[in-house]
Amino acid sequence: MLKRTNITLIFLFGIFFAQGQTSAPKYSNEFLSIGVGARSLAMANSTVTSVNDVTSAYWNPAGLTLIENDLQLGLMHAEYFAGIAKYDYLGGAARLRDSSSFAVSIIRFGVDNIPNTLELIDSDGNIRYDRIKSFSVSDYAFFFSYAKVSKIPGLRYGANVKIIHRVAGSFASAWGFGLDIGAQYDYRKWYFGAMARDITSTFNAWSFQTEELEETFIMTGNEIPENSMEITLPKLILGAARKFDIYKKFSGMAEVNTDITFDGKRNVVIKSDPISVDPHLGVEINYNNIVFFRTGIGNMQEIPDIDEDGNCVNNFSFQPNIGLGIKIKRLAIDYALTDIGDQSIALYSNIFSIRYAINREPQ
Repeated sequence: MLKRTNITLIFLFGIFFAQGQTSAPKYSNEFLSIGVGARSLAMANSTVTSVNDVTSAYWNPAGLTLIENDLQLGLMHAEYFAGIAKYDYLGGAARLRDSSSFAVSIIRFGVDNIPNTLELIDSDGNIRYDRIKSFSVSDYAFFFSYAKVSKIPGLRYGANVKIIHRVAGSFASAWGFGLDIGAQYDYRKWYFGAMARDITSTFNAWSFQTEELEETFIMTGNEIPENSMEITLPKLILGAARKFDIYKKFSGMAEVNTDITFDGKRNVVIKSDPISVDPHLGVEINYNNIVFFRTGIGNMQEIPDIDEDGNCVNNFSFQPNIGLGIKIKRLAIDYALTDIGDQSIALYSNIFSIRYAINREPQ
């Protein structure tokens, strides 16, 4: 029974540990692909050109220069897999001078209160529930962002320094470091943006402490993890957007983004090895810059299936998103109905985020 209990714990860690065994896995640090802010999530993450608030630190740090207030705070909480996994974001951005801004952001994605049953059975074979302990499997990211307005009219640029910390109880942990750079350019009603994530590649150094699990690893035929380096390859996001007038106080904006990855063939619209291209688009309509309606389409791919005649066919699939927002003076509340990017894994979730602006002097 002791061995059977240990097998359960090994199964729980199997996928988590596997990431540390590969030098450049395709989906390394994938928790950083979820996104922050209900506005962007409702628009299918299509905001690299138009983002202009505290969440710019994540989407494109160049947008931090568009914050009109001295200080802006952002907060988001989401739960996935029926509340098992929790995703949290907290950010703050400050305007340093008329032409530059600075921001600090924290992201956490984790599963808490996981039972550790390794000591459930004592040496006499008795089941001891009082010996059950709990632990967390969590991913953390800390962003330090700086942005500045260029001397070229309409051009802004910025960069992130990010520190990654991943932990699985006392069994494994990793520290990583990476850099992002971004730029935005405005031309009349047109907006262009580019974001290069992990521009120098992000490196996670893994350390494992699996002494008490070695027997079960061997019994189940699993390879015992060893200290190693995990590499996240660069990712380029390009975007274009345009604003348009609708009727009186109604206006809108449409934006198209394209994610270009260099880590191998992915199931996206344009798939090749090593480069894949994943387009997604979003639309925002607002009334007097107070009430906002947003929608977006992303996660477009072909899914293999079998038709009535038994033939293999590919069905085109995409993920629709929708959301609302309201802005009252310095307070903005945004809502999105979305998921983490794969409808076959997670059901749609209700996402709320809040932004609050502070000025040194009342305006």
